Parts: sequence; structure tokens; C-alpha cells
Amino acid sequence: MSTQADASKPASSKWIPLESNPDVMNAWAEKLGLATKVSRFNDVYGLDPDLLALVPQPSKAVLLVFPLTEKIDKERRESDEKIQREGQKAPIDPTIFFIKQTIDNACGTIGLLHALGNADVTIKPMSPLAKFFEQCADETPDKRALILEHTKLFTSAHVEAATQGQTSIPADLDTDLHFVTFVVAPDPTAPIDDGDDTRNQFEKRIIELDGRRSGPVDHGPTKDETFLKDVAKIVREEFIGTSVSLEFGMISLGPPEGH
Repeated sequence: MSTQADASKPASSKWIPLESNPDVMNAWAEKLGLATKVSRFNDVYGLDPDLLALVPQPSKAVLLVFPLTEKIDKERRESDEKIQREGQKAPIDPTIFFIKQTIDNACGTIGLLHALGNADVTIKPMSPLAKFFEQCADETPDKRALILEHTKLFTSAHVEAATQGQTSIPADLDTDLHFVTFVVAPDPTAPIDDGDDTRNQFEKRIIELDGRRSGPVDHGPTKDETFLKDVAKIVREEFIGTSVSLEFGMISLGPPEGH
């Protein structure tokens, strides 16, 4: 999906839209440093409990692709304004990795970075992903976006992934489909266990990460074992419930099938 400043951007700043396809995402992630024998992107075939049960568990992040209509875009901007005025349901964990989207159609790569930057996955030392996250560690979301813009390897990796299985680059790069990512995050308000420096591992929050929004958005409590089901409920009620489109897709980051 394009950024909000399309008219002022040169054509060269537009990337090719990324397909919502786990094979494409796994190829991208493996090339850049994810240990895909341990963690992979898997299809979510539907929101019904029987279909969710087919997804390898535990799910550590979920990417959602959906049609970003003018109505939905307006609602999300209004939601951001309300958050800025009134705050969120709970404080956002300060360790959350969040990056702004400044490149048109880069929402797929942004979504993947949000998933891998916040999930408990193995990233190979000295790989492009490891170096990128290290470089971005103490930077603002806007500075992280600037670093991404100037990291040519990510540009080429996105193009390679976006054209995988396609015979030619699409002539029209405009699309209304957009990626967001849901991740499991610690609850900063959870009580600290006696004799332990970490917060209660069972008290987690669902955080939505969208580079077009002003920041991370809290969607309420969850647990590791119910995360995928809880995200499916959010998608059903807050995304599909307000749309007449069928162009929705979900990809889960978790263990490989059969593990």
C-alpha cells in the first residue's frame, strides 16, 4: 500500500507490491538471515477454529493483508488522533520494534520487519537482518525508515520476493491492499514474579504495528497459547466486519509444519 504522501514522491520511491504468500516471505526472510528451519511463515486458511488449529503453534506474529479503503483509512487516522488525546488501553512495552513506512508499497517488507523484530526467532549473526536491527536499536521509527531507504540489499530483496513467480513487473504499481502485523508483547503493568526480574510470562498484550500509523496500537490482553485465536477475533470484528471485500489474507510466523 502507498504511503500518505504519494503525490510528492518520485516514481523510483515505489516498490512492487509484495504477495501475501508464505513461500515468498520465507524466501525473503531466509535470504536476509532468518533461521527458517526453526521459524517459518505459514498460511492461515481461515478464521474458523478448525482452520486455526491447522496452523503450527505457537504463533509468534501474524501478518494481515486487507483492502485499505478510504473509509477504513479515515477510521484509522481518527483512531490515532483519539489515542494521542486519550492514550491507549495499556502502556506500550518500550522494547517494541516499530518502523514508519516512507516507501510506497513497502508495507509487506515493513510487516515482515515488524514480525521478525518483535518475535522470539533465531536470526543468524552478521546477517543483513541482524545488522539492520542492531543499527536501528536506539533510533526513532522515522530514522529506522531512513535507514531502510538507504539499505540497498533490502530494496533488491523486496524486488526479488515481489517478482517471484511473476513473468513480468506489473505496469500499475498502485494497490489498495495493505499489510499490518500483530505481535505478542509483554504487559508493562504486569506484576513482577517473586524472586524473578522478569514480568509474569503469562500476561501479554496484542500489539498492532502499521508503518502508516503514528505508533503501535494496543488491542488488549492475550496469552501465547491463545494469541492466534485472539488475533482472528480482532480481524473478524474490526477488519472483515467493516468491509464488503473478500481480499483478506493472514500469515502466521511460527514453527515449521510438523514440529
